[in-house]
Amino acid sequence: MGKQIRALGLLSGGLDSTLAASVIQAQNVEVLGLHFSTGFCLADRHRILGNRSNPDKPYRNEALRAGADLRIPIEIIDIKDEYLPEVVLNPKFGYGSGMNPCIDCRIFMLQKTREIMEERGYHFVFTGEVLGQRPMSQRRPPLDDVAKESGLGRLLLRPLSARLLPESIPEEQGWVNREELFDISGRSRKRQMELASQFHIIDYPQPAGGCCSLPDENYARKLRDFLAHRGTDVTPDDMMLLKVGRHFRLSNDVKMVVGRDQGENTYLERFIQGRAEVWVDDFPSPLVLVEGQPTAIDLETACRITARYSDGRHEPTVPVRWRIGESEGQLTVVPCQNDTELEALRI
Repeated sequence: MGKQIRALGLLSGGLDSTLAASVIQAQNVEVLGLHFSTGFCLADRHRILGNRSNPDKPYRNEALRAGADLRIPIEIIDIKDEYLPEVVLNPKFGYGSGMNPCIDCRIFMLQKTREIMEERGYHFVFTGEVLGQRPMSQRRPPLDDVAKESGLGRLLLRPLSARLLPESIPEEQGWVNREELFDISGRSRKRQMELASQFHIIDYPQPAGGCCSLPDENYARKLRDFLAHRGTDVTPDDMMLLKVGRHFRLSNDVKMVVGRDQGENTYLERFIQGRAEVWVDDFPSPLVLVEGQPTAIDLETACRITARYSDGRHEPTVPVRWRIGESEGQLTVVPCQNDTELEALRI
């Protein structure tokens, strides 16, 4: 009997990565799935805020769900601390439509995967990438760049598009049969859905498109604003805070974040330390956090906006409470009714 071939696969839990793992499994290869936690996954936010449409059904980790369905082990690897400075803030290959450094992201994750492959004696690495599916990272030149820059070279296999790409070492060595791999390309999902039926994969997230916050226009705008005013003095908590609430820039040094519902208010409570709080006692209201050192004018503006988003928005005046460190106070303000003024401050 020959030596058991072992492969590492990047597994997000989406259809493509799940199919890739199924295809490799079907060739009697032992598979370990790796899922890298960057701190920018939308699913992390959803799990923290809860399922608003169905509170009794919590959001799941799709990678763990896919691993359970395929009966393959999954390792979740936290790369938040390295990912932000090394990838998001300094991408060699630039950004996509938002602040998404897709090519650098792939390279970084596959470099980490290569290290694990070498340390543990795995034979090769595979991904669910599909040639031509994504305009920035899945054209032929960036696919080649990723293989080269990650250090994997021909040890990187893309099972769903393998027959459209040069032969990899796993195919050349007979670890997998090239004829049992696929020639999928483009943005249509039809072939993948047909394959899912063949492999009896029925539970996968819809719609497709990834779970990263960075391509999102609203998130990217908030991140650019943060970097413009704070530079690279940024922490993972700062990035998490950008995922929720309405954000308003009151001055060069001061920003406020307004919770949009009770779930976001609860989420924002985690970030009170080191920030000012603003709220309304007499009416249901959002929790508002103010970053920086607000002046008296900044604080009044924050109170007026807080009143605007409270249930007292139509009252002539609203008493608004604030707390900055050990200091507390109250301002009675006219709720902000000027949409032009509000939009000028909105990030």
